[in-house]
Amino acid sequence: MADAHGEARRIGERIRRARVLQRRSQHDVAAALGYHQSKVSRLESGRGTEAIRVLRAIAQELNIPPLELGLATPSQDVSAADQEADDMHRRTFLAASIAALAAPAGSSASHTALVQTLLPGPGPAGTGGPQDTAVLYERVGSALRLFHACHYTELERTLPSLIADLRLAAGDATDRDTVSRLLATAYQTTTSLLLKQHDQGNAWLAVGRAMAEAERSGDPVVLASSVRVQAHVLVREKHATEAVTLVRHTADQLTGSYDRRSPKYLAAVGLLLLRGVTAASSRGDRAATKEFLSEAKEVSRYVTLDRPDAWATFSPTNVALHELSALVAFGDAGLALQAARPLMRRHIPVPERRAALWVEAARAYSQQGRLADGYQALRIAETCAAQDIRRPDVRNLVADMAARDRRRTLPELHHFSRQLGVPA
Repeated sequence: MADAHGEARRIGERIRRARVLQRRSQHDVAAALGYHQSKVSRLESGRGTEAIRVLRAIAQELNIPPLELGLATPSQDVSAADQEADDMHRRTFLAASIAALAAPAGSSASHTALVQTLLPGPGPAGTGGPQDTAVLYERVGSALRLFHACHYTELERTLPSLIADLRLAAGDATDRDTVSRLLATAYQTTTSLLLKQHDQGNAWLAVGRAMAEAERSGDPVVLASSVRVQAHVLVREKHATEAVTLVRHTADQLTGSYDRRSPKYLAAVGLLLLRGVTAASSRGDRAATKEFLSEAKEVSRYVTLDRPDAWATFSPTNVALHELSALVAFGDAGLALQAARPLMRRHIPVPERRAALWVEAARAYSQQGRLADGYQALRIAETCAAQDIRRPDVRNLVADMAARDRRRTLPELHHFSRQLGVPA
């Protein structure tokens, strides 16, 4: 298995090297082939499970000899032996991906411990002491605050023992529903963290556990939050249509009577609708995006909270941020920047949301070819949440911007790219 993973990484590095030597961005190569940038990114990272035809297309586009990607040399009449060789290399990629699913290459000890809490059987040990519900509630709230503050490294160290203690408490609790709500929230937070790290494989494990605990609790608020993170995983795995259907079906059962709902209920429904905005805009569905945004704005009329705690990250400001993100997704850079300007002057208490504003502004500037402005926006985002800027999505954006600066008129951008470990 280790050999298979090493072979996949070798092939990915060969693709990346060919692209860089031609001074082309991942987006440029993907666009030339009619693919999304993420497809090229996954192959370069050695985690691809793409069809052999994708490898052949990339080899042809980048002028890479097929044999260097483990492919048989194409001919008018491909022999059975060549087909068998291609099948062998496809199995190699699949095996490497399965290995990466359970334990991604270069995983830290804390990441490995977190993944173990999601697998069947006993996970890492908890704190060992008795934990009453009030203490567990505060610990779950602290974990959420770490996420919203983008303290991902500390959060990753915190979650394994928290989940272990919650699972232990679930076996002894007289109020099993309450512990299930807390455990579902911990698994939701784990899912979101894994998605930040682009570990979709283990995010599936986490969201499965979140859904199971949410259903066990019988709490519609917790269920809505679990559906929201499940939709996020679906979008990340390019299943946006299924995500839209899932959000719409769930929201239909929860929307309405907002004047009689609690802040927690309103926040859960509002955040679910915003996930629908993300899903719909990612597939270019303007009608569905408008529908989700309109309903989210209606919910936000009844929400006055705007604090960085467990249930206060839904507000009119967050709705506006998602509307901005949708405009960027549609390629409406001018409208996006117009929507971003008033937000730049607004107080946004949640670091993760502040960083998101400036990252989306950087994407819009990049779409307009304004690389200097995009770079400045990214540096502001870094001051808001330094760890968030090191997410794969943002690193890819920086690499793409640096690759487009072919005359190297922005040395500071290239230096920033090297700092992030993603030279163009």
